[in-house]
Amino acid sequence: MPSPTAAPPRPLVALAALNGFLAVAGGAFGAHGQSDPRLKALLQTGAQYELAAAAIGLGIAALAAQNLKGAGLSAWLVLTGGLVFGVSLDLIVASGLNMFGAVTPLGGLLMLAGFAWLGVCALRR
Repeated sequence: MPSPTAAPPRPLVALAALNGFLAVAGGAFGAHGQSDPRLKALLQTGAQYELAAAAIGLGIAALAAQNLKGAGLSAWLVLTGGLVFGVSLDLIVASGLNMFGAVTPLGGLLMLAGFAWLGVCALRR
């Protein structure tokens, strides 16, 4: 059994940091560098999801470090989903190509799968 101070896996922490960084950068660009209301809204939405994924993913990674069996997969799903969701919206704004919006729901599905799997892990014996 790991010690109560076991650290979350470093790749998950790095992925959470990437989500957080992109959330702040995208949110700042939306607030200060974008005048189109539609594009501002896309950047804000992406930033909210990425920031939430960063915080929640770190929490789930901490559970994985405390040996909640399967929590590592949940953290990967939530963090990857947040990244896919937010970056796809950032790409729409950066490129002007709405086709990146086809990828956005995949990010949402990954996050949903991560939360569902976390629930299963918590209820398993």
